[in-house]
Amino acid sequence: MAWIILILSGAFESVWAIALSKAEGFTRLWPSVAFFAALAISMGGLAWAMKSLPVGTAYAVWVGVGASITILYSFAAGEEAVTTLKIIFLLMIVAGIIGLRVVN
Repeated sequence: MAWIILILSGAFESVWAIALSKAEGFTRLWPSVAFFAALAISMGGLAWAMKSLPVGTAYAVWVGVGASITILYSFAAGEEAVTTLKIIFLLMIVAGIIGLRVVN
């Protein structure tokens, strides 16, 4: 169960990162509200998962999931160019997440 919570928390990390980029320095209300809500959910889930997972593994997976989803969003929204090298490095992050799950 800790791994499921951790992956979901990583997804909410992506939500708050995207909302933060849309909040324009907390001058826009709804992106700011989304940021704080997603931040609380994300951190709460990470804290819960760390009760049964090592801190290094939990944090690396949480960041990796969040970063991966955030860059996929940027690709889909046209905010960032999709390149072969970016895809390769993104796949390396995903492989690292899978590797950490396998060995833990």
